[in-house]
Amino acid sequence: MKIHFIAIGGSAMHNLAIALHLKGYEITGSDDEIFNPAKGRLEKYGLLPDAIGWNPDKITPSLDAVILGMHAREDNPELLKAKELGLKVYSYPEFLYEQSKDKLRIVVGGSHGKTTITAMILHVLQYHHIDCDYMVGAQLAGFEVMVKLSHEAKIMVMEGDEYLTSPIDRRSKFHLYHPNVGIVSGIAWDHINVFPTFDMYVDQFRIFAEMIDKTFIYCDDDENVRKIGESIALSKKEVKTEPYSVHPYEISDGNTSLKTAQGALPMQIFGRHNMANLNAARLACREVGVTDEQFYEAIQSFKGASKRLELVLKNDNGFVFKDFAHSPSKLKATIGAVREQFPDHNLVACMELHTFSSLSEKFLCQYKNVMDEANTAIIFFEHKAVEHKKLPPITKEMVYDAFARTDLEVFNETSALRDYLLSIQKPNTVFLLMSSGNFGGIVFEDLAAELLNK
Repeated sequence: MKIHFIAIGGSAMHNLAIALHLKGYEITGSDDEIFNPAKGRLEKYGLLPDAIGWNPDKITPSLDAVILGMHAREDNPELLKAKELGLKVYSYPEFLYEQSKDKLRIVVGGSHGKTTITAMILHVLQYHHIDCDYMVGAQLAGFEVMVKLSHEAKIMVMEGDEYLTSPIDRRSKFHLYHPNVGIVSGIAWDHINVFPTFDMYVDQFRIFAEMIDKTFIYCDDDENVRKIGESIALSKKEVKTEPYSVHPYEISDGNTSLKTAQGALPMQIFGRHNMANLNAARLACREVGVTDEQFYEAIQSFKGASKRLELVLKNDNGFVFKDFAHSPSKLKATIGAVREQFPDHNLVACMELHTFSSLSEKFLCQYKNVMDEANTAIIFFEHKAVEHKKLPPITKEMVYDAFARTDLEVFNETSALRDYLLSIQKPNTVFLLMSSGNFGGIVFEDLAAELLNK
């Protein structure tokens, strides 16, 4: 098959392009901007466009399909040419479904934890040599790409995103996957640019749950998720419902172990939220024949997904972690996990307001008290990020009021933030750097080396 990608430089798009290239398809693509790591990875596989920009001449009748990325706009010249020629145009999730519609589809949804749960399932299946296709939202150790599509695998494991499908399809992505086994890990309002009310946001997960035709695995600790689970149990008797909570665990000398029938099992991940994520993954693995004993054997070697409480550096001075946390629920869970794991350390929590929701004055109030467990709480945001998202300006005063913490430190300049972090001289310090960006250009590994070698 010959397939062209409009906006091939996206995180999901370039991984799908590589996956189809490895499957033997002929791939072309275009984009008006391509940054690393996508640029380097596309170049490695010979898929990097010769020139940046849109080129309608690439859209020809010889194409079997066009895949449209979220980064493109409705008036994209390549999209208009594809429509003019009557070519089949797929969104990213539409195409994933087409490739997996004859497989058992496990789809992991939720406002938080979905990447980690998906990664846990994949780790366990790989450990036990159970072949599966997949799509996950982070680079995983031992996996070459974030998307794998094959003819042979009978299972497809997908991270289910509730955000919009494409510029011409306003449905949530995970509504297109038609899950056989579905997971919802929790619901905490996000993406207010497309779901302006909490009820609208919750409704996306209700629709997702109603599409499940085999097993619904859901977090019983989340009131909104529990209501959906109880409703499914009443209305869809043919669907098995599996509520879960936090897996029993213990912490000793800064190390977390699972409490199991086989005894205490040491883990390489930590945090109450991850012990809940683990339970969801365990139930999902049961659906493909993995016993609890097999699951526990495999999960002990799981080190986490990229930027999910990822250890950057540790030495006698302390620890540096980086995390993708940006929404209030993720922020609270991540800080709480580090505080529980290191109760006697000085916890420095530094978070960047980077997403549309977090930079919106309307949404800022959702962050009240979420950083209270940190000894030092720091917020960073750039005015140019607010401008880029075409949002009204926010001020430091708005941030102080929103987080409701009188000793909050707020920075707009990367250099000033770096200088402040380096000025913290206390021993036994844990630095927790949380962002979906990079604090205006900070290299985490370089900063970590400076912080712990002061």
